[in-house]
Amino acid sequence: MIIGAIILILLVAYLFLLKPNSGRKEQLKPFEDTYIAHRGFFDNEKAPENSMPAFERAVEKGYGIELDVQATTDGELVVFHDASLERMCGVNKKLTDCTYDELMEYRLGESDEKIPRYLDVLSMISGKVPLLIEIKPEGDYIGTIEKVTKVMDDYSGIYCVQSFEPRVLRWLKKNRPEIVRGQLSMNFVFSNVELSLIKKILMSNLLLNFYAKPDFISYKQKHSSQLSYVICRKLFGVTNAGWTIRSQKQLNKAKKNFQIMIFDSFEPK
Repeated sequence: MIIGAIILILLVAYLFLLKPNSGRKEQLKPFEDTYIAHRGFFDNEKAPENSMPAFERAVEKGYGIELDVQATTDGELVVFHDASLERMCGVNKKLTDCTYDELMEYRLGESDEKIPRYLDVLSMISGKVPLLIEIKPEGDYIGTIEKVTKVMDDYSGIYCVQSFEPRVLRWLKKNRPEIVRGQLSMNFVFSNVELSLIKKILMSNLLLNFYAKPDFISYKQKHSSQLSYVICRKLFGVTNAGWTIRSQKQLNKAKKNFQIMIFDSFEPK
């Protein structure tokens, strides 16, 4: 009986930690009604990822847009994915260590495009398609989310916010609870992501949901059989986004588990 009681207590505690907030399904419907172009509808030539042409192409096609936001050292919000400029700009510098003027010296890949200002991207999208904003866990990410929410007060389009960092979601829960928020995750345990083993276990298993209370879960589609994620999805019925889907075959398979499809590298049928 004692062992049974201990198991029951542990099970209840596990489910408490795992339980998301699942009351925003209607607000997430616009993201289910279209495919979401990961970093814009890019082609890595004239329209590289997270560039103005990539976002323009997505709007022309009617796709929702997923993009990444960071802040420069002088506080300018820009759209860029990596912590380092090396992959996209060929410069071994962290974006958050650069001023905006410094960033304007560089080009994205082999194109003539520059890292776009977040305000310019918003002005171009202008509410035409749903917007999925990822706050990168780089630099002063709490300062970044504060700036982003102030900017979004003047934006009339449909949007929601997601992040790998649960403290970003916690800040939203406490300070801007009206904004729909999503927890990004994957199976970190066997990845080379620079996190402590404890945090890898907690985040892989979504055991910080009690703290962040996400309205949706955005999980790596290749890891969709991860046990805690399956339990979270099936038991609590939370809306799910699958990333990143890179073929029609993956898309067809992902529809069994996800309501929101985030794609790149092909055009969905």
